[in-house]
Amino acid sequence: MTDLSFDALMHLLSLDSTRLELGVIALCLALAGLINHRFAARHDVEALATGGDTLGAAARMGREGLQRLIFPLSAIGLLAFARMIYGVLHQPPVLMHLVIAMLVAMGVIRMIVYALRQVFSPAGWLSTFEFIIGLTIWSAWVMHALGILPEAIDWLDSQQIALGKQKLSLWALIQGGAWVLVTLIAAIWLSGSIERKLMRAPIDSNLRIVLARLSKVALMFLALMVTLPLVGIDLTALSVFGGALGVGLGFGLQKIMANYVSGFIILLDRSIRIGDLISVGSDRGQVQRITTRYTVLRSPSGVHSIVPNETLISSVVQNEGLSDRAVRLAVTVQVGYADDVERAIAVVEECARAHERVLAEPAPRCFLHSFGDSGINLELGMWITDPENGTLAIRSAVQLEILRRFRAEGIEIPFPQREIRVLGDSASNVAVCDAKA
Repeated sequence: MTDLSFDALMHLLSLDSTRLELGVIALCLALAGLINHRFAARHDVEALATGGDTLGAAARMGREGLQRLIFPLSAIGLLAFARMIYGVLHQPPVLMHLVIAMLVAMGVIRMIVYALRQVFSPAGWLSTFEFIIGLTIWSAWVMHALGILPEAIDWLDSQQIALGKQKLSLWALIQGGAWVLVTLIAAIWLSGSIERKLMRAPIDSNLRIVLARLSKVALMFLALMVTLPLVGIDLTALSVFGGALGVGLGFGLQKIMANYVSGFIILLDRSIRIGDLISVGSDRGQVQRITTRYTVLRSPSGVHSIVPNETLISSVVQNEGLSDRAVRLAVTVQVGYADDVERAIAVVEECARAHERVLAEPAPRCFLHSFGDSGINLELGMWITDPENGTLAIRSAVQLEILRRFRAEGIEIPFPQREIRVLGDSASNVAVCDAKA
C-alpha cells in the first residue's frame, strides 16, 4: 500500500482521473453488496425450508463466519480484478489500494467480534465493544495511511502523567489499557469455562454459584496484577492511594459490602434456596433469584420484591420449605348448637380429603375449637406441599364443598341472632327491653 500525506490525498481527489477510479470503486462495492444480499436471502430461504438450522455447531459457526466475510471478500476480489484492468487501460490506481486495505480491516474486525460472540454469551456490551474495536483499527489505519501515525505516537509518548513518584506517558497508558482489556477478556472466558464445568459437577447448586463467582473475581484480579507490571506500572506506587481509597470505600460502601458478604453466607449455608417460600418482615414470596447483593422474591400476587441480603441475615426469616415443604392450612366453620357436631366434623374432613392438593398423610383433621355466641366453632387443619401455588384457591374450594355438603346434610351454619324478651304486659317494659336489645 502506498502511504499518502493528507495534502497529497486532497490533491489526488481533485483530479478527473480519480473520479473515474472512485466510480469503479463504487460499482465494485455495490456488486459486493448485491452478492452479500443474495447470499443472506438464500440462507434465510434454506432455514425456512428446513424448519430451522439443522446443521451442527461447527457447520453453523462456519456458515455464520463466512456470511460475515462475504461482503469484504467479494469486494476485495472485485477491486483486485478492477485494479488489474484499470492499471492496464489507464494509469496505476491509488485509491483502490486504500479501499482494499479498508476492506481487509473490516474483515479482521468482523472476525474478531464474531470470535468474541462465540466465547461469550450474546450481550448488549458486545455491540459497543465491536464499535470500539472498529473505531480503533480504522483510526490507526487512517493515521498510518496519511503518514501521521508515528507523529501521533511520539506526541502521546511525550505527554507525561505523574503517578506518585513515577511518570507514565499517554502512550504507555493506552498500551496498558489494551493489555488489561485483552487479559480481562481472557479471564472472563476462562471463568466462563470454569463456571460451565462447575454447573455440571455433582455438588450443591449454591456452592457451584459461589465457586463460579469467586473464580471470576480471582481471575480478573490476577489478570490486573499480572498485566500492570508488564506495561511498566509499579504497583507499589499505588499502595498509598489504594490504602486511602480502601478506607474511604470501607466507610462509604459499608452497607453494600455487608450485603455482598451476606450473599455469600446465604449461598454457602444453604438456609435459603431458589424455590423456597419465605417471609421476611412484610414481604412474602417464592425465591426467584439469589445474587451476591440481593434476593428476589415473587409474591403470590405476582409482585417481585428485591430484599437486601443483609436483611435476610439480620432478620427473622420464615422459610416454609427449609426442611419440609408441607404447610398446614386452617379453615374455621361454625355449626348450630342443635346440629350433630360429630357428623359435621366428619363431613368437614371428607370435604378436605376430596381436594387433590390436600395430603392424605398427615390426614386432614377437624376439631371443636370453641363455643361461640351463635354456634359451635370448628377448625379444619389440612396439609399441602405446594404453598407457592397459592392458598386462597384451595381454601375457597374446600369451603365451597363444605357449604354444599352442609346444605345437603341439613346442617345449619348459624348467623348472629339476638332474642328480645318482654317482661310483663306494660308497654314501658317492652320499650326498655328493646332499648337494651
